[in-house]
Amino acid sequence: MAAEADGLLKRVLVPILLPEKCYDQFFVQWDLLHVPCLKILLSKGLGLGIVAGSLLVKLPQVFKILGAKSAEGLSLQSVMLELVALTGTMVYSIVNNFPFSSWGEALFLMLQTVTICFLVLHYRGQTVKGVAFLVCYALVLLILLSPLTPLAVITILQASNMPSVVVGKLLQAATNYRNGHTGQLSAITVLLLFGGSLARIFTSIQETGDPLMAGTFVVSSLCNGLIAAQLLFYWNVKAPHKKKKE
Repeated sequence: MAAEADGLLKRVLVPILLPEKCYDQFFVQWDLLHVPCLKILLSKGLGLGIVAGSLLVKLPQVFKILGAKSAEGLSLQSVMLELVALTGTMVYSIVNNFPFSSWGEALFLMLQTVTICFLVLHYRGQTVKGVAFLVCYALVLLILLSPLTPLAVITILQASNMPSVVVGKLLQAATNYRNGHTGQLSAITVLLLFGGSLARIFTSIQETGDPLMAGTFVVSSLCNGLIAAQLLFYWNVKAPHKKKKE
């Protein structure tokens, strides 16, 4: 019975949370304070937590737009640039065969960001443009993931993430400053993005060892922190209601 339980535990933990050598270190040698394996366990746990949390990160933003039937306060350029950064991270990670726990949230955040892009266009009365955008984005994604795209192009796309993130977040910050409020920005989404990008610095270093990935999340954390600070500063400021034209 004990052997069956041990086998079940091993199947659950290896390789999802631990490599086999760390499982043996913890549960065969009972060295529960083995620092390298503890780092791996922490990184894997954080990574999977971020991926799971990403399923819901931008849904509050989507629901807030749908509930208000307005995307006021959201910068379309900022959302588009964020989509470029997410796409670059996802494609770069897939091509380099990084563990899903180190980048999986990019996939789910990408799907939610595409939805937000469409909603912004839709509520601006540009639904046809929104549909065209969805089709064009799907085609670009297929091309990037196909063997036709050289690795050098994918690397350049990932390297462009830093300026994309910085410019995108600064555009949103400028929109908030100009409006004097944060409009339909979701506090839950902003704060979760900030926390997730901070945690990703550690998991990127631990799981990929890729300085380009880690550097992207450092920059992302600083920019998300700026938007979070604005959100707190404008917390009690409400967007003025626009009078409908008769």
